[in-house]
Amino acid sequence: MKTFYRLLGITLLVITTNNFVWFALTYWAYLSTKSVISTSVMGGIFLVITSITSIWIGSIVDHNKKKHAMIGSSLVSLTFFVIGLLLFTFAPSGSFNSITSPLFWIFIVLLLCGTLAGSVYNIAIPTLVPRILPEKMHDRANGMFGTTVGIAFGITSVISGISLAFGGMNFVLTVAIIATLLATSILFIIPVSEEKSKFSESPESLQPAALYSPEKPTTAQAKPEKKSVDIAGTIKAIKSVPGLFALIFFTTFNNFLGGVFFALMDAYGLSLMSVESWGLLWGALSMSFILGGLYISKKGLGSSPLKILFRNNIITWIVCIFFTIQPSIILLAIGTFIWMFFVPFTEAIEQTIFQKVVPPDRLGRVFGFAQSIEQAASPITAFLIGPITQFLFIPFMTDGAGVELIGGWYGTGTGRGIALVFSISGIVGLLITLIAMRSRSYKLLAQKYKK
Repeated sequence: MKTFYRLLGITLLVITTNNFVWFALTYWAYLSTKSVISTSVMGGIFLVITSITSIWIGSIVDHNKKKHAMIGSSLVSLTFFVIGLLLFTFAPSGSFNSITSPLFWIFIVLLLCGTLAGSVYNIAIPTLVPRILPEKMHDRANGMFGTTVGIAFGITSVISGISLAFGGMNFVLTVAIIATLLATSILFIIPVSEEKSKFSESPESLQPAALYSPEKPTTAQAKPEKKSVDIAGTIKAIKSVPGLFALIFFTTFNNFLGGVFFALMDAYGLSLMSVESWGLLWGALSMSFILGGLYISKKGLGSSPLKILFRNNIITWIVCIFFTIQPSIILLAIGTFIWMFFVPFTEAIEQTIFQKVVPPDRLGRVFGFAQSIEQAASPITAFLIGPITQFLFIPFMTDGAGVELIGGWYGTGTGRGIALVFSISGIVGLLITLIAMRSRSYKLLAQKYKK
């Protein structure tokens, strides 16, 4: 546990630093160009590249020492941050004031690459858990990791805007470079044993992860694996566990609907309060994410994590139906608090199941594949739901049929059009969850996990 706690500390510093740069960059881009196109395109590019690179990053984690992969990712981040600082410092005046400026987008891409390099930690830490901790500690460890991500998010929400206002992008990048150097140096001296330990060698751990028949060894067992992305082998490993693909697709669908939050939450919040108040409220509500992770680290997930997954989804989709039912800041705050509390559970449940049923040597690629598929859903929704809301739901609740149909009790105007999208998403999510929890695939996966 001592090693794990040290790794969590380093991860907190790295994730906070990378989020710090990305959040500040987003604020800076809007303030510099006064264009929402800059921030929407940045968000879409970020999600798309994350989806595309996750499988490759998972392969890097599998084929190298996890510690080496994390150090390498920090060095890559450091390189891009330094180049970005030099470009920002020596670029001609006015080079970043328009979205048509090539230097503006070069600067954006440089820092984007720097922050994305840190995503190696998001895969490397969960793959280390089954190697350094006993199985009974996996769910709690995943909860601690979720708490770490939540703390990083909360810290970043507060300090990014303040730092940008205080010292500008020069100050932001200088702090990021120093923090990245510090994290890399500390990680370098932390001893991390990555040999297959008694935890992964025990019969109890090996049996559930035996994805290939022992009577007929496969090529992967007969000779060393080639150091490649090996998507086909990863898909084969996932297919060999009944219900595992169904779990990935269920999470993907959740992310697809979750893209509604990504695209519309800020717009809905700002329809009810000032930008300053919304920023403070969102920072406070992010504490709920941390509390969710702390609960998992304390209580664990029990013997039936899939049952918890479905129960939590039922709660969150019901919240999604009703937390915008009236234009109320109190309803919004309570609903968002509940919704964010359950976010860490989804990640922890998926990580715990993967760690139980997937061989350690392929765990990084499976994590990367799942992340790639799941992350692909959010940008699709984020890109689509904005125009759909703008040209369909807002007119419907402003001067369309919705005004007479439900406007008397639901309310009218731009904010109510956005609210209607949330309510419909909640209804769809609830129906899909109720159908999925009765499917044969999830019953098979639940049985496999309990073996």
